[in-house]
Amino acid sequence: MNPNPLETGREPEDVSFEEALKAYDEAPRRKAGGGDGPRKGIVAGIVGDRVFVDIGSKAEGVIPVSDLKWEVKPGDEIPVTIVGRDSEGYLLLSPMAAKRPRDWSAIDRAFQGKEIIAGQVTGLVKGGLSVDIGVRGFMPASRSGCRETADLEKLVGQEIRCRISQLDIEDENVILDRRTVLEEEAQATRQTLLDGIQEGAVVRGTVRSVMDFGAFVDIGGVDGLLHVSDMSWSRVADAKSFVAPGDSIEVKVLQIDRAKPRIALGVKQLSADPWTTVAERLTVGQRLHGTVSRVTDFGAFVEIEPGVDGLVHISEMSWTKRVRHPQDVVKPGDRVEAVVLGIHPGDKKISLGLKQALGDPWEAAAQQFAVGTVVEGTVRSLQKFGAFVELADGVDGLLHISDVVADRRLNHPNEVLKVNQKVRAVVLEFDREKKRIKVGMKQLEPDSSDEYIGERKAGDEVVGRVLRVNSGEARVELGEGVVGICRLDRGAQASAPTGFGAQLAAAWKRDAPAPAGPEALQAGQIRSFRITALDPASKSITLSLL
Repeated sequence: MNPNPLETGREPEDVSFEEALKAYDEAPRRKAGGGDGPRKGIVAGIVGDRVFVDIGSKAEGVIPVSDLKWEVKPGDEIPVTIVGRDSEGYLLLSPMAAKRPRDWSAIDRAFQGKEIIAGQVTGLVKGGLSVDIGVRGFMPASRSGCRETADLEKLVGQEIRCRISQLDIEDENVILDRRTVLEEEAQATRQTLLDGIQEGAVVRGTVRSVMDFGAFVDIGGVDGLLHVSDMSWSRVADAKSFVAPGDSIEVKVLQIDRAKPRIALGVKQLSADPWTTVAERLTVGQRLHGTVSRVTDFGAFVEIEPGVDGLVHISEMSWTKRVRHPQDVVKPGDRVEAVVLGIHPGDKKISLGLKQALGDPWEAAAQQFAVGTVVEGTVRSLQKFGAFVELADGVDGLLHISDVVADRRLNHPNEVLKVNQKVRAVVLEFDREKKRIKVGMKQLEPDSSDEYIGERKAGDEVVGRVLRVNSGEARVELGEGVVGICRLDRGAQASAPTGFGAQLAAAWKRDAPAPAGPEALQAGQIRSFRITALDPASKSITLSLL
């Protein structure tokens, strides 16, 4: 040990400033027992980022909180080593729970017992560090616990804890390992912190890394996983859109597996589940707006509020159009208006309808497309049996192939029509219940019916031949290409047909009345009728039996 220059009898003026300062720094070590070994200290208090420790000298020492690898409290006894003074003159201590060997026998005992020893890094050498542990030792860079060369350089002059991994006393070859000591200390610290964490606790942490499935959050020395499904009550498609490395966030400890060990964290659990009160905010029949969050084969999910999605089934997307796939109607990100059809909070399900928000076009169609009304529409599709004509948004009419033209028989509607062609037709039938409209084009072409209707009026008596009788009505031929409908009561319906072609021909030629009588109508009979109604638009003639 070097003598104190102030205690050698030299005159003060012969002692340099550097020697005096060094003596001042070393004095606490000499008074505390001499040497550089660890000594016992008692934690006196913790102020800010410093721990004050009583080591038995007149002045207290301090340890930066960042240097401690475990939690301490006033009154705790800890082993420390004096390493100098801080800027305020306090003794600067290092929490070294290890001793430095004094001779080769002590070094051998430390090696055999795998003891943790203290050493001072004296320099950076090829492949690692030179460390003084009482004798010169070598620490490979790979066993230093440092990843970068710059971090190795920072260790020079520092007091460290390490183990002897290889020893050859004869060659005075000592290989040291700091990495395993750091790993063991980190594991011990992690276990201590893990033991202090309880499920349900709310803590603040720092996002360390973000993956596709979630983020790892440092909650004070231990990492927990914040899964993407626990980030928000709303669906989070990408964890990177929710958090980023370095973010400080508040999380709730959901589950701890101390055997693994694993910690599950959550952010959405810090707020109430919106499904618990959804029935208080929504009612069946309510109109609302939402954003399409995703589209499936059977429908589309619409987020109507954060964390609450409703399903629009494919059958609730259009009144009339057959939707082959929901993506033909909506896409993710679309803003839509929908109507609440059903609420099931227990199952976290809400049924929505898009077509209900548009209104049922068939409600007004009964008046807009009454039988006999002449309409204009666009051919939307052609089938072998006819064409579908769009009459209004959501309302299509069937134009049968037999009602396209009157002058010839068609094999396929495409002989006359093509898709997107504008056509003019008359409504022949309307069925509100089945949502069906039948229209015809040929009925608008001038024919013998137009001439016949133009020359007569309601109340006129006419003669016609019964073509057929069924379903409470009879179809009556009044002239060539002119047919009227006679509504029948029960007594006037026929049971079997009889032929009277010759009588009809004679009656037309002579304009003579047909035989009258109360007998039931039969196909082939020539009878007298009264016109009760004429409709030029639909070319319909309604009759009553005389």
